[in-house]
Amino acid sequence: MSTQSPGTDRPRARQVLVDGARVACWESGPPDAEPVLLLHGYPAGHQCWRHQVPPLAARHRVLAPDLLGWGDSDRPLHLPFDYDSEVARIGRLLDALGLDSVNLAGHDYGGFLALGLTQTHPARVRRLAVLNSRAHGTFTRRWYAAFSLIGLAGRTPALRPAATRLPYAALHRRTFAPLVRAGHLDAGLLEHYVGWMDTPEGRRWLLHYFGDYRIPPRPELRRRLPEVTCPTAVVWGRADPYLSPAIATDLAAAVPRAELTMLDDAGHWVMDERPAEVTAALLRLLERTP
Repeated sequence: MSTQSPGTDRPRARQVLVDGARVACWESGPPDAEPVLLLHGYPAGHQCWRHQVPPLAARHRVLAPDLLGWGDSDRPLHLPFDYDSEVARIGRLLDALGLDSVNLAGHDYGGFLALGLTQTHPARVRRLAVLNSRAHGTFTRRWYAAFSLIGLAGRTPALRPAATRLPYAALHRRTFAPLVRAGHLDAGLLEHYVGWMDTPEGRRWLLHYFGDYRIPPRPELRRRLPEVTCPTAVVWGRADPYLSPAIATDLAAAVPRAELTMLDDAGHWVMDERPAEVTAALLRLLERTP
């Protein structure tokens, strides 16, 4: 993986080891500036922030990893992917990147992990942004059922062989098709997001991941929302078919320093659908006093 010099506009690619596995990460902006860590959601990669990185990097050191298991990072079958392990792994990613504390933004699954890190290690998060994430809640009924079934298959040895043959990449391409047709997502980038699911190894890892993943709401995270005292941005596409906007309003009401940006004509992939508004919300957050 090539590395760009600090003075160029292109992100500088690097790799770090977390729990003995390789995490790919891209860095932009002045190396000595205040850091911003961007966590992508399921099943995307760091490129989901491609519209936000250049304006953020004008004044900040922006780091966008592919989380372990996704994109160009390793997909280890021997590591756990339960929630507590994943949250702790974000802390170890910060250690590997040499960061004591960061401004932290997470979309979807990345927002779920970002909230957990903020609650367990508040000193490591200067400002927090949560975008269309299950956060302390869970999915709409249809997707709750779908993800629960995949998780059951991942945890049940008798179901796993048949589940490993399912066309996960094709199913994901279908769910992303409206975004591609609208011109918000390039078909080539979509293939980078999900193409690895066409391989037997990729499908085995996906089932391993879902075997550790739990779908029900997290009341313990809900109870601790008032403890999140850093400046917080909640950014939401109201037309999200996966996650109710009630999660956003609940977050904004419970987190003391939260600012809610509700985008009426956007769905789940707000960074693609409304890039300028998302960028503006993040820049406002970064101007607030931590």
